[in-house]
Amino acid sequence: MEISGHIVLVTGGAHRVGRAISTALADAGMRVAIHYNSASSEADALVHELSARGRDCRAYRADLSHADAPGSLIGAVTRDFGGLDVLVNSAAVMRRTPLDQVTVDEWDAMFALNLRAPFFLSQAARPWLRAAKGSIVNLADLAAFETWPEYIPHGISKAGVVQMTRAMARALAPDVRVNAIAPGAVLLPDDWDDATRAHFAATTPLRRIGSPADVVEAVMYLLRSDYVTGGTLLVDGGRHVRS
Repeated sequence: MEISGHIVLVTGGAHRVGRAISTALADAGMRVAIHYNSASSEADALVHELSARGRDCRAYRADLSHADAPGSLIGAVTRDFGGLDVLVNSAAVMRRTPLDQVTVDEWDAMFALNLRAPFFLSQAARPWLRAAKGSIVNLADLAAFETWPEYIPHGISKAGVVQMTRAMARALAPDVRVNAIAPGAVLLPDDWDDATRAHFAATTPLRRIGSPADVVEAVMYLLRSDYVTGGTLLVDGGRHVRS
């Protein structure tokens, strides 16, 4: 797939890994719709930065935890850009939720954003992506393949993203390719101390922490590889193969 000139929506595209994806796709010549919810200043700054470099991009605010938001967001993007070729489902939340502290409200909020939103975004985008012979890339997580006792709802939601990717790849074939990326330690939480960061690096087979650029490379591969669908690419420095 030649991506230059094509239209992409990146959810959560103004912050952290999503920002790196938006920037890289814009610099590769794509026309980028950058979704955000609370990161308005970051979204404005990113649009200003990319526009100054001659990139075609716009920002869209939506709270994707609301049931009607996915359809409204796809509608706004396709009206403004005239179509949609690629959907990158990056928006998500990760909260520490020990088993005995999980509440129904926390569970519902996490699943609404991490799993329900990408499903209904994909559903709403389906006619446009079919017409374009386009692609969906979902951001899963290493937690989908490991057991993290302090993050059980998060892990379950991301395992759902992996299964959703497989099922949608079959349902949308041959017109739309659907793949996922499961990052490991590529961008650690800001509140982690140096000792915790050093421990993660030491216990990763490649002996280092990754970066958002590693996820970007995976996105580029999945968009350009026309014979790959239904897969989840782990970008974790080998953490999933630890004994």
